[in-house]
Formats: sequence, C-alpha cells, structure tokens
Amino acid sequence: MNRSTDVASEADPLAALRAATASRHAALDADLPIGAPDASLHDYTAHLALLRAWLAPLDAWLAGYADGPQFDHAARLAQIDADLADAGYTFAAMPAGPTWPASASAAYRWGVHYVIEGSQLGGAVLYGRLRDRLAPHPLRYLRGDAGGPGPRWRAFMQALRAGVRTPAEIADACAGACAAFDRILELHQRV
Repeated sequence: MNRSTDVASEADPLAALRAATASRHAALDADLPIGAPDASLHDYTAHLALLRAWLAPLDAWLAGYADGPQFDHAARLAQIDADLADAGYTFAAMPAGPTWPASASAAYRWGVHYVIEGSQLGGAVLYGRLRDRLAPHPLRYLRGDAGGPGPRWRAFMQALRAGVRTPAEIADACAGACAAFDRILELHQRV
C-alpha cells in the first residue's frame, strides 16, 4: 500500500480548504474597512454592497444545480437589502465579472460554499464588535440567524465531509474556494 495515497485519501477537506485559502483570507481581512477599529456605518454599507455584488451572482449560479451543496442564500441577500435600505443606501449594480463555470463539479461548488458559509462566522465576530457602535442600526446581515452561525456551520461541515472525500474532490473544492475568494478580492479592488 502506498503511504502517500493513504494520507491523501484520509485528508480532511476542511483542513485542505483552510490551507488553500489562508493567504487570500488574510489579504481580504487585512484590507476591509469594516474590520478597522473605527469602522462606521458607511463602512458597513460599503461592505454590504461588496457582499451583495459577490453573493447575488453566486446564488443564481449555485441555484442551477440539483446535486452537491444545497444551501439557500436568499435570506442573506434579503438581510443585506434590508440593512442597506435602513441606512438609506441605494444599491447600484457593479459591472458583471466573469461568469461561473457551468460545468463546475459538485466538489468545486462545495469549495465555493465553504467561503460563503465561512463568511457568516466572520460576520458574527464583526457583529459583536460593531453592534453597540453602529446602534440603532440592526446589522441584520452580521447578526445572522437567531441561533448564530454555529449550527448552520456544523451542518455545512458534516455535509461537506460527506460530499468531498477523494483527493481529486478535495483539490477541486480548493479550486472553487480559491475562485470565490479571488472574485471577492477582485470586486473589492474595483470599489
């Protein structure tokens, strides 16, 4: 038995996804004004506009598949829209970026979902830091679900581990996650 094959076949997709996206995640976190100690409501609305420009096309693309990850993002988009409206922000669509691949594997889409779902964990941290400073704005998007992001994240991780098992699937999931980060980084550079 080949030991390198054994190790690869036992690889944890979460660990692989974290490793593959670590530098992109750090670059995004370091450059977002919403993460600054003096973040303002303007920073929050700019962040929401960026997320909406990123998430809406992803949601439309992902809705076209009956296999792979099946997580609904409509409520998140509605929270973004409500928060923008409460702040008096009128969303102006950003120019369309490259389209997502129609032939993407389920594993690739699991990687994209990893980034979307992980963003809610960061949102919970931001909510704790900003809720008093930006009150009375409800920060719906950052607040998320009543139970917090933990239960959804655990359900997602369980489904990810069941859906992405082989070394090839893990590599494809990592490619999808990197593409999702690259897209939001590209959008951030435009604003």
